[in-house]
Amino acid sequence: MKISPVTKAFIILILLWFGIHISVTIIDGMNNTPQNADLGVVLGNKVNEDGTLSERLQKRLERALSLYKNGRVKMLFVSGGHGQEGFNEGDKMRDFLIGKGVPAAAIITDNQGDNTLKTVQNTAKLKSNYHIESIIVVSQYYHITRTKMLFRKNGFDKVFGASPEYLEWRDGYSLVREFVAFYSALLLA
Repeated sequence: MKISPVTKAFIILILLWFGIHISVTIIDGMNNTPQNADLGVVLGNKVNEDGTLSERLQKRLERALSLYKNGRVKMLFVSGGHGQEGFNEGDKMRDFLIGKGVPAAAIITDNQGDNTLKTVQNTAKLKSNYHIESIIVVSQYYHITRTKMLFRKNGFDKVFGASPEYLEWRDGYSLVREFVAFYSALLLA
């Protein structure tokens, strides 16, 4: 089967676009900006069947804890859903942070953030009551770019990112998934 020059050019263009996007996502996600912010937003992830945090989620919380203890954020917003394992991610995240010395008054818990967009929307509802002008998103590096874009689309101008130093085999799949999710969110959210 012979491929036409137009088809070849189209395929090359798509691959180039994908490569540039993935590169930008990696660089942006690993560029832990030194700015301070009013709120650190920690996106949820799996809680194990025994109620312990997945390693990925624990690393996110350790990163958020570091931001809080170093005075980079005034408060933390922990957001997740009710996982199939039977636990509210937000509650488990809050309990972890309290166990590490963060005062309960410095933590806002959201158990309705079943996905990134819901977390962003739930954060936006707090904006005026808590006088939130700036945010540091805490998640895996591949998730930062899309989350920051969604926050900007929902009225936040000062949005930064912080990711834990944690890599795993599934990051390749996650990067591909985030490519699709970014453009879906850009067009539909």
